[in-house]
Amino acid sequence: MRVLASVILILCVSLTGAHAASSWRILKDHWSDADEEGFGRFVAAIGASDCSSSESCLRDPANPYRGSDQHFLDIDVDCAKWPYLLRAYYAWKNGLPFSYVDAVSGAGGDLRFTKTANRPVGRHDLVDRGSGIDGPRAIRDVIGTVFSGTYRTDAAEHRGVLSDFYSPAIQPGSVRPGSIVYDINGHVGIVYKIDADGRLYYMDAHPDYTITRSVYGAQFGQSPVRLGGGLKNWRPLKLIGAHRDSEGHLIGGRMTMAKNEQIPDYSLVQYLGTEPNPKQDVKKARYLYDGEEFAFYEYVRIAMSGGKMNFSPVYELKTTMKTLCNDLNDRAQYVDLDIKDGISVKPHPSRLPDNIYGSDDGEWETYSTPSRDARIKAAFVQFYKDLGEMIELWVHRDGRIVYDGYDLRKDLRQTYDKQSKACTITYLNSAKRPVPMNFDDMMHRLFAMSFDPYHCIELRWGASGDERESCPDSKSKRKWYEAEQRLRNQPDRTYDIQMGFDLDELNRHAKGSGIDQPPPVDIKSEIDDMPYQVPLEAMRPVGR
Repeated sequence: MRVLASVILILCVSLTGAHAASSWRILKDHWSDADEEGFGRFVAAIGASDCSSSESCLRDPANPYRGSDQHFLDIDVDCAKWPYLLRAYYAWKNGLPFSYVDAVSGAGGDLRFTKTANRPVGRHDLVDRGSGIDGPRAIRDVIGTVFSGTYRTDAAEHRGVLSDFYSPAIQPGSVRPGSIVYDINGHVGIVYKIDADGRLYYMDAHPDYTITRSVYGAQFGQSPVRLGGGLKNWRPLKLIGAHRDSEGHLIGGRMTMAKNEQIPDYSLVQYLGTEPNPKQDVKKARYLYDGEEFAFYEYVRIAMSGGKMNFSPVYELKTTMKTLCNDLNDRAQYVDLDIKDGISVKPHPSRLPDNIYGSDDGEWETYSTPSRDARIKAAFVQFYKDLGEMIELWVHRDGRIVYDGYDLRKDLRQTYDKQSKACTITYLNSAKRPVPMNFDDMMHRLFAMSFDPYHCIELRWGASGDERESCPDSKSKRKWYEAEQRLRNQPDRTYDIQMGFDLDELNRHAKGSGIDQPPPVDIKSEIDDMPYQVPLEAMRPVGR
């Protein structure tokens, strides 16, 4: 009997310890500035680590709370759930209140891609009723509920159930680690770093549960205010009507969410511009900083750097090539998974999904890369434009260009060649032979890379000539590859177009089946063809 009693006592102590470790006790009625800064440091540390999945990120030494999690660390999320997981997890570990939108209503169809905003119609407050909140269960409920449609809300809305986010001012301190970047085409990331030059680095998760990192830019697209794309901050909340028990835990009560007008750094500048915009048309938004006009993404960088308007073409080239290389390596993981799981050897369906960018078909959603490829293409297109503008400023000896060398073309060429050689991806072709590619190779075949999971790996990497000979695809599947070229030429994603094309419709160039020619992205040629600098004697004195 003594032995049995001892076993029972040990079991009870173990269960009590497990409950204590998982119990979410609320100690504060709101998030203070210090709490927000702490959350930012937590996200920044995760982002700076080498973790590559939600599980590995929570288990990483960058997570100071990992020792108290037990089996909760085994959890997978996609892009929309990843920010909520980090936010709720941090709240749990720090005794902070939490509430989330648990239902949205839209105009019908797929709520991830509606033409109008979704409207929050339900909210769930995590409230301690006296015995603590089951932390792991509560967080699993959160991530089981939210999806990218949760983010698709009108940034100006101030009535009814408020969204979990607000639109911040584009300025240092407002956009910060922990802020959200939302692409209305169905993708979400969370900012983890802002460098001195105003670049926003973000983490994002994917349907295969991998975590990747990149730099915010044109790949996210601009959004009208009604769809709420772009940069978002977590909406301040407060627990009211609660009472403290003898141990200081807040019991009962309900959450109130701050209204837009109550938030000091709430702003719609990212949608409307800095200048009058009577029709509130994002396409007509103008962005001025210290009296000078900039394109939106350039404005974001300048504003986030606190007005640093200097650009170093050599540094920009090096940094951007590294970012694009990371994006290409992330793509490689998807392609390799496709080949490993045998999707590429399956017969091609008779039609494409209703929309290649937003299909919820299992195989297409998991293994295809149209959205990922489009984001990479958009980033290449944008940098081609940015580099051209920097070269133009240098040609005209603009004071914002930082370069103290003697031959910019030569230095850019050398930097390009060095970074291109440093960025290599090697794939095993269908004959199991390695095929190495560098950055320049991938840039030149960017619009030939197939997004279609039913194509051989050679076509997935845009092979041509002898390199393509090892592809075992049938004539029928190769016809699909050729017919999809116009879709590959298009860097912009179109979620509002029916795209369930068959082969004949693609060949007839049906509406929505892409564009005839891709935009320019040849960075190397842009450098090779850059003009000479305007002679000093040709420069007119300022102000005359």
